[in-house]
Amino acid sequence: MGQKPTMDGAKAQAKALRVALAAEGREIGHGQALELVAKSHGYKDWNTLHAAIGNGPAPPVNLGQLVEGAYLKQAFIGWVSGIKELSSGRYEVVLEFDEPVDVVTFDSFSNFRSRVTKVIGPDGSSFEATSDGVPHLVLRV
Repeated sequence: MGQKPTMDGAKAQAKALRVALAAEGREIGHGQALELVAKSHGYKDWNTLHAAIGNGPAPPVNLGQLVEGAYLKQAFIGWVSGIKELSSGRYEVVLEFDEPVDVVTFDSFSNFRSRVTKVIGPDGSSFEATSDGVPHLVLRV
């Protein structure tokens, strides 16, 4: 089924579908457009998709989104290559950095990371933190 759309995203898809079909001279109702959107995401009908999405908050980031922030206090720019809702308000994200990030603070050696997986909250910060209390990952959302 792939990644679930947000409620607003699914409704926007239905509206865009109606507009596109109307431009071709094919009018459909809003309910019919919602049903087609649900089927396009692999769900039996709109009610099933609606139940799967729920009315909860949207994740802080979306699949494929360009993001910036800090990982182990090092600035980065990258994109979201994976996201999975673990529980309400907790998301596992996989980030691909545009440039590898040196996660070692010592001058004598380095350890570069170009991909990380972390669990974040709705604010885009990881729950894990360094010894001085700074979250391992902080996304600017």
